[in-house]
Amino acid sequence: MKSVQPAAQARPPRITFIVDDDDDDSGNLLATEDNEIQEPDSLVEDGVFIEVTKLEKNSRRIESRISIDATLDSVWDILTDYERLSDFIPGLALSKLIQKAPSFARFLQIGEQNLAFGLKFDAKGVIDCYEKELETLPSGIKRDIDFKMIEGDFQLFEGKWSISQLFSSGSDESPVREISTTLSYIVDVKPKMWFPVGLIEGRLCKEIKKNLISIRGEAQKAIDRTVDVNQFG
Repeated sequence: MKSVQPAAQARPPRITFIVDDDDDDSGNLLATEDNEIQEPDSLVEDGVFIEVTKLEKNSRRIESRISIDATLDSVWDILTDYERLSDFIPGLALSKLIQKAPSFARFLQIGEQNLAFGLKFDAKGVIDCYEKELETLPSGIKRDIDFKMIEGDFQLFEGKWSISQLFSSGSDESPVREISTTLSYIVDVKPKMWFPVGLIEGRLCKEIKKNLISIRGEAQKAIDRTVDVNQFG
């Protein structure tokens, strides 16, 4: 009797987008198959990496990351200043704090996104954020913020911000320890039944790109202000 081999479990299809970190508004995305994924050399320096995974029907997981020339604490302070997010993140019309407790925040966010054919999608939701404790890594530190939309225009919208700061040991020529900070963002998203995720998937990737670049820019401004104070204070 021939033995029957169990069928291999299908893996969710993955689409990888490498988003060039330029200032134009084209929103062009380069998609590759899973077995052809090649991270660009510029990724660690100044690129935004975005990967989209198709989950169940009408839902996606979007993972992204960007390197930032700042400390973990600096990036953390920017992310947790919830009511100021709308001051520098494009497309975010309102970010209003509703409730704040130690390691917890609930706030209302309203954003407007332009879609194809002159359509507009107004995303509105109440989001809970859970600020995690600092973790020590073998060669650095990490801190996360878990978030979940509890009320709003999405059936599912939850994920995590993660800041990792790694330290190099230096060298004989330069004994100073160098810092490498990466900001990561992952979100599982599923619109309401009447709205196909395919219509907003590309737009979400583009907006995530803008958000990450805006946070990096805000971190750089904070560094510049500190330098000015030290020089002229």
